[in-house]
Amino acid sequence: MFSTRTNMLSTQTKRSSLPKSRVSLFWRENGPEDPCKTILLLHGFPSSSHQYRNLIPLLATRYRVIAPDMPGFGFTETPDNFTYTFDSLADVVEEFLATLSVDKYSVYIFDYGAPVGLRLALRHPDAIEAIITQNGNAYVQGFGDVWAPIKEFWASDNTADDRSKVADSMLNFDITKFQYVNGTPDVDTIAPESYTLDYALLQRPGRREAQLDLFRDYQNNIPLYEKFQAYFRSSQIPLLAIWGKNDVFFIPPGAEAFKKDLPNAVIKLLDAGHFAVESHTLSIKEEIFQFLGDGPDVEISYM
Repeated sequence: MFSTRTNMLSTQTKRSSLPKSRVSLFWRENGPEDPCKTILLLHGFPSSSHQYRNLIPLLATRYRVIAPDMPGFGFTETPDNFTYTFDSLADVVEEFLATLSVDKYSVYIFDYGAPVGLRLALRHPDAIEAIITQNGNAYVQGFGDVWAPIKEFWASDNTADDRSKVADSMLNFDITKFQYVNGTPDVDTIAPESYTLDYALLQRPGRREAQLDLFRDYQNNIPLYEKFQAYFRSSQIPLLAIWGKNDVFFIPPGAEAFKKDLPNAVIKLLDAGHFAVESHTLSIKEEIFQFLGDGPDVEISYM
């Protein structure tokens, strides 16, 4: 493992070798060494832990914050024979948390992070203390119409032509940028390095096929929705759904649906798009603080 540590509230970047999955996992961490709570941040497509670069130090004044790059994303490296499914992503995050001896945490789920984080909740329900879902879907009502090309891919024979078609429509620079800026009232709040870095990392060897495999496998999340919802009903886990209401990928009915199984869920709709964490970082931090509580900010000093 390597790490970098600089001044107060500076986020550390680290790399952990996971022997079971043979994944070299890149991750970010900040916060007190002896925290009262830990928050796990799970990113979405086409991003990485980089999407949380501004939120991490804000949350770290109260909590230990951990944000991994999942396989197929960011700076995490995988063996050539790695199988890109959401089950596999959850396996890797589960192994990663075990290496850190993290057995109690709140989880922030976004986009692809939702089916990963909710799989962890099914496997270890006692480990999850609270869920913050920012445009992280668990209901069929949450799918927007822009999912049409992916749904066509699900129904296809997964031929080379089928894969090329969806890659051309979903893995180009314009759609990468679109995911960030669409629905954002002030696009100047979106730092251009966000979508530029995402697209650059999608060009790494093997990433195109990895993303196509995950597009294909996303359909296998939907049959799990009933299990996710049963978990909500049985656990009555504290849940904050903070949603960019202008998101065309995961639309507001997906946020409101949590109330069906979690009557005490807190639903907050922001005037934002899919990547609300980019444009509304401070608002999201304040909502999380109010939701989780846990007292005043702590002073963090690094040697």
